[in-house]
Amino acid sequence: MSDWPLNLAGFESAARDRLPQMVYDYYAGGALDEITLRANRDAYDEIALRYRVLVDVSRRSLATGIFGRSLETPILFAPTAFHRLACEEGEMATVRAAKELGTLMVLSSLSTVPMEQVIAEYEHVWFQLYVYRDRGLTRELVARAEAAGAAAIVLTVDAQIWGRRERDVRNQFHLPQGISVANALPGGYGDMPEREGDSGLAAYVNSLFDPALSWEDIAWLKSVTSLPVLLKGIVHPDDARLAVEHGVDGVMVSNHGGRQLDTACATIRALPDVVAAVQGRAPVFVDGGIRRGTDVVKALAYGASAVFVGRPVLWGLAVGGDAGIVAAIRSLQHELDVALALCGAATPAQVTADILAPW
Repeated sequence: MSDWPLNLAGFESAARDRLPQMVYDYYAGGALDEITLRANRDAYDEIALRYRVLVDVSRRSLATGIFGRSLETPILFAPTAFHRLACEEGEMATVRAAKELGTLMVLSSLSTVPMEQVIAEYEHVWFQLYVYRDRGLTRELVARAEAAGAAAIVLTVDAQIWGRRERDVRNQFHLPQGISVANALPGGYGDMPEREGDSGLAAYVNSLFDPALSWEDIAWLKSVTSLPVLLKGIVHPDDARLAVEHGVDGVMVSNHGGRQLDTACATIRALPDVVAAVQGRAPVFVDGGIRRGTDVVKALAYGASAVFVGRPVLWGLAVGGDAGIVAAIRSLQHELDVALALCGAATPAQVTADILAPW
């Protein structure tokens, strides 16, 4: 397909036309009144760029280094679940796109293709972990990811109790026959049937995930893997300090795409305080609401080492499989390249906080 949508909004519109209502709403929706979902996006529009001029930007690069590994872009793939709802090849198409783009993919625990198949395709894959009540299963997921060649473990810390997502309740979200949680073991861990009057995913999470997860479990997790451990779901600076004090290797500022606690602060608003609290002791990443190249510039200026995008990857996947993802993310990369140059920066590393200003 050569006539791709012009920008990420166009990819979302095209994906909405292709996806069943239940699937589109699952991917696009947020918690309750979706205030945080909108705030993640709107907050970027409230930040102005005070650009610099007369800087030689004739030679530019988006190359980024993370944990000693070189990537071609600071735009990374956030963990998102159930890719086979958008495309038959599911996460295999997604990882091929990440490989072609030279970026990094975080594979969800709730993937619809077994982790071993996905991770074998590409060296830059991290594994996102939910902690089940069954710690034996959780330990096995970590061991499998490490054995498969995952480069890091990303522990999600803001989703042990599921947010109320009214679109999913209204649609009675469930996995269709033939699609399951492919990383889970037998015994109901992979099943997500339709629940009358409820979301099958919410019922799954609330029955199987461990609500007792605490800071003490960080030491446990680090004891069962030699991989770097990052925490995803940090928005409070005190939690960022605790994270580095507990020895985590990276912090992801995230509010789960506005899908957990409605009226939680926008992630770009939380980012500066988290960066200040970490004090350079670990890289800080951010996701949520990034739809334009200028958004990426603003996140970098606030101190993010890189940004993660989730829904845009799914829109590209729905529109055209791995080629659709590549086209969607390249449109964002092109915008980033132009925005960097017009701000007087030839690389992401040259972006500084002094270019930011309120309207």
